[in-house]
Amino acid sequence: MEMETTGFRRRDLARAGMGIFGATAMLGAALHSKVAHAKDADAIPVTAGISYSLIGQWNAAKLNQILTRDAPKFFGISGTFTPAQHGVTLYRVRYPSVVPEQGNRTIMASGLVAVPDTAGTAFPMLSYQHGTVYGKEQVPSFPDQSTETALILAQFGGQGYIVIGADYFGMGQSAEPEGYLVKGSHQQATFDMVTAGRAVLAHLNLSATKLFLGGWSQGGFVTMALLEKLEANGIKVDGVATASAPLDGLVAFNGFLDFPRQIDATWVPVLFILTAFSFENYYRIPGLARAVIKDECFEIAQKVYLRQPFDHAQVPTKPAALLRPDYFNPQYFAATEYGRLINTTLRVYNWVIQSPVRNYFGEIDEVITPGLGRLAMTYQRAMGTGNMTVEAISTGRTDHRGTYMTSVPQWKRWFDSAV
Repeated sequence: MEMETTGFRRRDLARAGMGIFGATAMLGAALHSKVAHAKDADAIPVTAGISYSLIGQWNAAKLNQILTRDAPKFFGISGTFTPAQHGVTLYRVRYPSVVPEQGNRTIMASGLVAVPDTAGTAFPMLSYQHGTVYGKEQVPSFPDQSTETALILAQFGGQGYIVIGADYFGMGQSAEPEGYLVKGSHQQATFDMVTAGRAVLAHLNLSATKLFLGGWSQGGFVTMALLEKLEANGIKVDGVATASAPLDGLVAFNGFLDFPRQIDATWVPVLFILTAFSFENYYRIPGLARAVIKDECFEIAQKVYLRQPFDHAQVPTKPAALLRPDYFNPQYFAATEYGRLINTTLRVYNWVIQSPVRNYFGEIDEVITPGLGRLAMTYQRAMGTGNMTVEAISTGRTDHRGTYMTSVPQWKRWFDSAV
């Protein structure tokens, strides 16, 4: 749930809106042979409103620089990554989707398809769900602005995996307001991205042999929500891995409000801001955000949600400075529209999970407690003799970013064993 690309830590706020790798990635000398005819700005129609554009090519040297220098610098910890063997070609995809919370209103969304630069035509595919970001373009389809996406491209794309990733509604090239932790919309955006990704691959005469899911923080929540929808539609998933996933929104938010820890992140108030405005917009509840947020904080909170310029020093660093006092009464909170939506929609572990899942968590994560990180496993194993498909794995004394960096190479080894 962290503002991952910017960190949203005080020392990082000034970097908001700046990609960790600077300017847009330059095209490599050798473009993917299967689309050598395409120009960078061209949108190639596929079917049913789906189109894609070539946006770049990252060679193995760039991918290995991400693994050894750029990602460790940004995340503040080194990882035990295996080196990229080849480059990847990157495509931005636009595809139609619907907003379930609004009667399936039709919209357009965007995402990324990254293809290994090899002679092969069939590859395992990883759908990566990104975490919370400050910038509208700090998402998969603008990979030069998304450190977490770049890391996935380097570790997976550079070793023979197709990588896809939805930007989510309101992000990337979407014209909608952001739908932060709006579960149905997250499910729809990612489910339709899987469909769109497969259509683009078919147009490139490529195919996916396996389907894996992965996500960090907010993206861990979205990953589990996507898994729920895929399983409900009978689509086989070969493995699911998350890092620092907020598996139950009510558990997380009650913790921030009623049982705060000394290590709780200073950007926790931003989670309340984004959910309050997103719920108001997507569930069409006028005045919801104003009912949650103090009058003196409303203007700055609205600017944060709308990605408008604001004074970073004015963003509260404690929930008590942002929220109306009544929300610290658990009974009051649960009875509000805001609390009701958190309680009824932000749970992504309470069905009989059939796919193999590994939820990685850190012991000193400043957002996700170890108990929350283990929650899906605990729930599944409480059924009769126990549903053993879900395993919670500690990454040791790692914080929010460190949990991601530490777990990604473990995802890779595990997924490789299923290919």
